[in-house]
Amino acid sequence: MTDSNAESRIVSASREIAAPAHEIFELIADPAQQSRWDGNDNLAEAPTGQRVSRAGEVFTMTLTTGAVRHNRVVEFEEGSRIAWLPAEPDRQPPGHLWRWEVEPMSEARSRVTHTYDWSQLSDPKRLERARATTTGKLMASLDNLARLAEEH
Repeated sequence: MTDSNAESRIVSASREIAAPAHEIFELIADPAQQSRWDGNDNLAEAPTGQRVSRAGEVFTMTLTTGAVRHNRVVEFEEGSRIAWLPAEPDRQPPGHLWRWEVEPMSEARSRVTHTYDWSQLSDPKRLERARATTTGKLMASLDNLARLAEEH
């Protein structure tokens, strides 16, 4: 059973990008690249050498506020899908999830979908920030990602 409140807490945006799926996925699966395309003004930097290769891995990211997040990868399919749950170090994830899906349309074009799901978010201090993560901010990330991927 899904309630309407939970449904309003899943935000998604999609667009076509003129680049091969594997090139786009490399930009997403390497946390060190993520601050280059973040349209949510949230990601500052991540150490190199953390390229995600399977579910269960954890990568570290520093936010623009200086806070550190450990991101547990909960979905992974090489070249097509990755999702993670961010959390403060040594804490359980509060229940919001970031997902990226890359679907090849041809050798040189791909459809990319970015989803922010905060339907399970349990930390009331994070609700305002979660509500501020709109389709427009997700689309800004997609547009930034497209610019980087299409440069190659």
